[in-house]
Amino acid sequence: MGAAGPAHHQDPHPPGRPRHPRRPHGHPRCPRGPCPMSAPTILVARGAANPNDLVRHLTTHDVYEFTCLSDVVGPARRAELIVLRSGISLGEEQLAAMPLLRHAIRAGSGLDGIDTDLLADRGIGLHRHPEASAPAVAEWCLMALLALARRVPLGAHALGLGDHLKMACMGRPVASMNVAIWGAGPVGRAAAAAITPLVAEVAFAARPSITGLRQLPAPALPGWADAHIIALPAIAENTATFGADFLRSAARRQPLLIIAGRLTTIDTTACLGALADGRLSGLAADPVEPADAHLFTTGPKPLNLLATPHIGAQRSDVREHLDIWVTETARRVLHGKGAA
Repeated sequence: MGAAGPAHHQDPHPPGRPRHPRRPHGHPRCPRGPCPMSAPTILVARGAANPNDLVRHLTTHDVYEFTCLSDVVGPARRAELIVLRSGISLGEEQLAAMPLLRHAIRAGSGLDGIDTDLLADRGIGLHRHPEASAPAVAEWCLMALLALARRVPLGAHALGLGDHLKMACMGRPVASMNVAIWGAGPVGRAAAAAITPLVAEVAFAARPSITGLRQLPAPALPGWADAHIIALPAIAENTATFGADFLRSAARRQPLLIIAGRLTTIDTTACLGALADGRLSGLAADPVEPADAHLFTTGPKPLNLLATPHIGAQRSDVREHLDIWVTETARRVLHGKGAA
């Protein structure tokens, strides 16, 4: 059995099989000798962490990488810890398949798809590290702001269709822009720090819980801002917040809209329509999961649209840091070893 390589290498090891570290000459071994099928397990969503690190440091557990929990039914029954990433649900159905689960590690910040109330009711610990990826996501926000302001996606899309739209790519100086940030968590704050030196003004959508930051009332922001960075969590009160009403109130400024939180915070159809008819000058969306890809297929008309496959935190230093943090957290919660 081959060990998993770095994330950018093709991994020949199929999901749903236990991970065993290599000896120096490449011979696979089980940390305990022959692997008993009754050992407790750790389940790792593919892409959430380096499973080989967990194998090396938690030799009392079998480690299974999975794409879909239905592929690891037997190991799930023995799972004491699961490592999650975005796009993986953990609710009543999944928890019913894992009766021994004690801990869930979310290698990032998002809670969408995770039933936190049910976890609390079952006494399952939830461990997150939302600060780790915030600088990388903020870097993506800065890139998106500059690209949309200079209408780079429009020009690139047009060239892909065989058109040369230089005149339509007249940009705006970001130095003249007012930027609204919706959400004052780690990503929102990091985005503000990244863009503040480059723009005219930055203001957060006011909330009672925000302190020490410049704020404006949320209803005032559509008429004030030239660009909006959306860094809100995927909770019910934020669903489709940026839809027809927002677009109507912001139309005079024809703003840029940059989605760094979750796609559920916008009405995607309404926003794409506004981009097509000019009510939005540009739209950037990073949290595009596989199920959302069809929403962003390129049509016959080029748009100032930047859609990326949830790559905001996909940076090598973030991946390395999170791999270490996941392993240390797993050791701490299962055996009282290592630092969180």
